[in-house]
Formats: sequence, structure tokens, C-alpha cells
Amino acid sequence: MADSKPLIMVVDDNEDMVNVLMKIISRNIDADVQGATSGSQALAMAGERAPDVVVTDVKMPDIDGIELLRRLKLIDDNIGVIVITGYGTIESAVEALKNGAYDYFQKPFDNERLVHIVNMCLEHSNLRKENTRLQKRLHEDSISYGLVGSSPKIRKVLDLFARIADTDVTILIRGESGTGKELAARALHAMSSRASKQMITVNCPALPEHILESELFGYSRGAFTGATSAKKGLFLAARGSTILLDEIGDIPVSIQTKLLRVLQEKEIRPLGSTTNLNVDVRVIASTNQDLEKKIKEGQFREDLFYRLNVVSVTMPSLRDIPEDIPMIANYFLKKYSTKYGKQGMYFSHDAIKCLISQTWPGNVRQLENTIKRAVLLSESDEICSADIPSQEGSQTAAQPSGLPCFENLPYKDAKSEVLSLFTRRYLARALEKTGGNVTAAAGLVGLERQALQRILRKYGIKSADYRKETAGAE
Repeated sequence: MADSKPLIMVVDDNEDMVNVLMKIISRNIDADVQGATSGSQALAMAGERAPDVVVTDVKMPDIDGIELLRRLKLIDDNIGVIVITGYGTIESAVEALKNGAYDYFQKPFDNERLVHIVNMCLEHSNLRKENTRLQKRLHEDSISYGLVGSSPKIRKVLDLFARIADTDVTILIRGESGTGKELAARALHAMSSRASKQMITVNCPALPEHILESELFGYSRGAFTGATSAKKGLFLAARGSTILLDEIGDIPVSIQTKLLRVLQEKEIRPLGSTTNLNVDVRVIASTNQDLEKKIKEGQFREDLFYRLNVVSVTMPSLRDIPEDIPMIANYFLKKYSTKYGKQGMYFSHDAIKCLISQTWPGNVRQLENTIKRAVLLSESDEICSADIPSQEGSQTAAQPSGLPCFENLPYKDAKSEVLSLFTRRYLARALEKTGGNVTAAAGLVGLERQALQRILRKYGIKSADYRKETAGAE
């Protein structure tokens, strides 16, 4: 069970000073207060329960305050450290600040100033811990939704998410098709205080204007022919949650006007109704279009754009983050090899180079489908460049010469890949014909049995995968 109160630790080799500081702090701050009379004792106590704030003297015999500061930061960088300095040791205080101390005060000290500094440090420490918690949760949630990467552009996006996820600010997610805009929205929702309720997603281009309006805002009974009962719209369904307006650039101008009212007034009016209904909804919109251009052409309301564009996030294309492609590809490889019961699969070095060399006009969505296909069709645990189709079109297993990926490799590497592909498929056919019987396959291809077994081991080909139920023992 987590400790309910923050922990403040006082460290000084003078036991009387420790007792005085503890009394001052405990009388004025609602926190657990511990005392230590040496740096080593403080570190041992911090190992059992990391303090939120440490107030330490600089000059101590075993471990001085500066070294204690460094070691505490190794335990938890969020620990706030305040140093106490005597007359003539301001240089030590400056050194402490350079090493990450929150503040310092001099002996003799003013009690009110001490309490004020400790309170401020405690608040600062709590903010840092909350930010760390959000960063960790965001990392976990982003990975669970496929937002993977460590490039500066991806880190910039994730850092922004950490700051805005748990707010109600309206967000506009921009980016090319397939860059993961909906994944980003789901990660943001999962990070928010609304995560306990399901996020509602509206695919704006998929619905005709008259249907989209009734879907968003609902309608009352008798609002139009066939409306025999009232219908609750998606904004009402999203009360207390998040609504994603996917590809909002395709919303007709007439609906844009009503949407603007939702953002301004936080209320909707169902079709055929004379009553406005309040809605507590966090709005996230996404688009792959140039909204500024649509505004100039009169196809998108400028005032709606500014309401949506409170915080703008641009998802980078794969062309912008080629260094993240191996990490993203391995994420999808693990996902689909697990899903299809083919755990243990891996990419060859040349397969990774092949993935990086492609332009990926369909971005992450296209990469995901490519990896999924490779997992399903690969004949061994290793995915090589031959298993990755060119972007001009898919190649079949029987056409190893039509693999443009090889053209991006050095001659020796390309030759090795072609030989690997040929060997795998040639021996696979032989084992298929002999029902997995290695002795018979060796005779069929003109090799000694032991020589064939060495080749099978080299390429990770398992004869058992080709055995038929009626096949006899070798």
C-alpha cells in the first residue's frame, strides 16, 4: 500500500540540530519526518523508502552533503534536496545547486523561511514525480497503441502528449494518411482522466451530410419522416469521455456551424428539438488536409479552425523518421508473430536495411500490413528482404528475381540474399515432396544426408514442419 503522506528527511551529524529541524517541520507541514545523523544512515533509510525532500547539512564526517546529494539523485532524481550551510561555506551551496539541489539556507536560520523553502521544495518534488508518472504511463499507453519510436520528432510528440493528455483542451492532430493519428488520439484518451469511459470515434467522410448531422447531434421523435423515436447522438454518447472527429476537413460547412456551437457553448441541440443539452466532452479532431487552404477556398470555417487548433500535433511520416523504422517494425513483428502463433521470428540485417530504404507512402499503416504479410508467409523464423514486397506491387514466392529490395544492397549482400532465398525454397519443396524425410530429400537433391542436415540447420529449416502423418521413420 502506498504511503499517504510525503516523507521529509533531516540529515545532520549534530543530533540536537536534527531534533530541532524535525520539530519545526513536523509542527508546520503535514508529512512524515525522519532524522539521520550521518550521510550513510540517510542513504540506508532512503533505500527502504525514498524521501520526497531531504534537508541536509553540507559538512559531515563520513559522507558530506554534496556527495549525499549525488547519491540521492541516483536513487530517485525527483528527490528534492535542500542544503544547510554555515558561515563561509556559500561556495558549497553553489556547488550543491549545480548538482541539482533545490535551494539552500544559512545557519542560523529563520524558522519561517525554513518551512517556506521545504514547502516549496515538496511541491516541486511532487510536480516532478507526477510528470515522471505521466511520462511512464504515456510511454506504456503509446506503445500499447503502436506509437513507437525514439527519434527527436517522436519524442517531441510524446513530450507534448504528456503535458496535454490529462487536460480538456481541444486538440487537432495533423499528418499524412497512415501516420497514426487515430492511434495518437487513443493514447491521449487513455492518458486522460476520462479513460474509464470508451472514446467515441466518428469517421466524418464515411457519412453523408444528413446522416452525419443526426449521428453527431441526435434527433427528437418526429423530427423527420421515419423518426418514430428519439435518438441520442454521438456527442451525448461521449458525455464524460472523448470524441474523435476523424478527418474533420471533410465535414460540410452546414455542420461546421453547429460544431462550432458545441465547442463554444458546450451544448448541442438535437434535430427537431427546441432544447439545448449540455455536453461534457473532450474533442480531438484529425485531418490529413491543408485546412488553411480550405479556409481560403471557403470550404472550412476560420473560426472553427481556431477553436479546434488550440493545441496542434503533427504526426511525422516515416520518411521523416527512418531511424524509428526498425523499432516500429519489431513492434509489429512481435504483435503478429504472437497473434499467429509464430513466436521467435526475427528480421535479418538485410531485411531491416530493405525496410529503411523504402519510401512508405502509406506510412505506419503500410508498414504494419507489410510486416503482417511477412509473418504469415515466411517459411522460417527469419524474415529476410525477400519476404518484403516492393512498393510497386507484391511479388510471389516463385519470383525471387523480381525483388527490387535487392537493388538497394551491395553486390555481396544481394547475392547472399538471393542464395538464401533460393536455398530455403528449393529445400522446402524437396521436404514437401518427401513428407519431411531428410534421407529421401537428400537423395532427391543429390546431397549426403549429413550435408543436407547442416544446410537445414544453417537456414533454420525444420524437417518436422513438413512431415505427414503417414510418413515413416527416417
